[in-house]
Amino acid sequence: MKSTINILLVDDHEVVRLGFQMLLSSYPQIGEISTSCCGEEALTHCRMYQPDVVVMDLSMPGIGGLEAIRRILRSSPDTIILVYSIHEAAIYEQRSIQAGARGYINKNRAAEVLAEAIFTVSQGEMYSELPSADTHNSLKPASSETDPIEQKIESLSPREFDVFCLLAKGMNTREISENLCLGYKTIANYSSQIKNKLNANTLVDLTYIAMNSGLIKL
Repeated sequence: MKSTINILLVDDHEVVRLGFQMLLSSYPQIGEISTSCCGEEALTHCRMYQPDVVVMDLSMPGIGGLEAIRRILRSSPDTIILVYSIHEAAIYEQRSIQAGARGYINKNRAAEVLAEAIFTVSQGEMYSELPSADTHNSLKPASSETDPIEQKIESLSPREFDVFCLLAKGMNTREISENLCLGYKTIANYSSQIKNKLNANTLVDLTYIAMNSGLIKL
């Protein structure tokens, strides 16, 4: 058993990275703390150095956090990933766990619980801040209690969900194409599929759905 836990912090804000790096360095159980500013850089770092725990933000330029989780785990299946994000909607935690993360914490409470969450996931356990401790069961809500819109959002594929969130935030097809490193026509096809699944006709409709579901805020 290792005496210390090596960490990779992934966040596009330098001040945030430095702040949490300083916080974690005060714990004797924490060993080397490396940082990356985006998912692509984190993927390269994991391949080369294999950190014990990756603390991953979701909203970053480039491939973003969810896709970074998928790619890291395809390359290094044993990597332990903990998501910390500003998003409070439960679906972000659900999508993170579906992508392969071992836990999820909100950035607003990260200063209080980050170390505890790292220690928990490093021991092979799940860490969740959802009211229900069974995160996996939260991925399968009872149909009788689930809002129809939420059900439709849950029906989106992982990539459709990524595109939906960016469309709802006001990005156009070309911007999303550059952000996710995918072709323009590919994003246009995803956009059409998303509108069909959510019964939306316009980008305004998508934004309205995202706001009502708590995925974005004004």
